[in-house]
Amino acid sequence: MRLLLVEDDPLLLHSLSEGLREENYAVDTATDGQSGLSLAQEIDFDAIILDGMLPHLDGWDLLAQLRATKLTPVLMLTARDAVEDRIRGLDTGADDYLTKPFDFDELLARLRALIRRNRGQGRNTIELGDITLDLATRTLHRSGQPVSLTPREYALVEHLALHLGKVISRTELYEHLFDENEDSLSNLLDVHVSNIRKKLGSDFITTRRGHGYFIS
Repeated sequence: MRLLLVEDDPLLLHSLSEGLREENYAVDTATDGQSGLSLAQEIDFDAIILDGMLPHLDGWDLLAQLRATKLTPVLMLTARDAVEDRIRGLDTGADDYLTKPFDFDELLARLRALIRRNRGQGRNTIELGDITLDLATRTLHRSGQPVSLTPREYALVEHLALHLGKVISRTELYEHLFDENEDSLSNLLDVHVSNIRKKLGSDFITTRRGHGYFIS
């Protein structure tokens, strides 16, 4: 899953982006509202973590402009904890509101919930025949036995599973699996798909030549 973190505190920006990457999210960052809005409008992120008090364009105005064109899930993360600030954020279009200081595990749980709801997935698990994905622990089991996937392999399976039956283009997969700081080699997706098929069966992921991949 690819996230956008808009935060002007350099220490928090660094620690939070690194923590999210350790949880196997691809993370793009912006340190002011205007550049954050540009990225949010240009790229289809799975979720956005948005500070309220930002230079050039504050989080509430950023959100209002974004909602004119996009419904990307947004978690506002701000020190402004007054009731009127939370109401303003939610009424402007935020999907959730968390105040600083915060617990990182709670932030992760809220992100998972936002992404699930946006994908129409009410539960933390996805059943694919004898294969079960746990979205909370980011693990996969087959017939009750754990299957070891690399973080990137799991992310690929999860994204296809959340769009079950839909052909996902190579471009979209690259956009959701890799952030702006990563080198995405042109054949890397094929390597991941090949490795997943070795572990889960050759027919687990279907290739629609010239279009992309899907899980049915």
